[in-house]
Amino acid sequence: MRQRRWLELLSDYDCEIRYHPGKANVVADALSRKRQEPPLRVRALVMTIGLDLP
Repeated sequence: MRQRRWLELLSDYDCEIRYHPGKANVVADALSRKRQEPPLRVRALVMTIGLDLP
């Protein structure tokens, strides 16, 4: 579905699209790679509630 929208958008232009497999595309753009984010640090908060009921 997404590719079809791109094809419709690009059909107005005279262009050629070439596919390069991942192994052949060694000079990949930095934006095309998934950014690795550091894992989130989890901080625990323990609360003790004391109820002094009569």
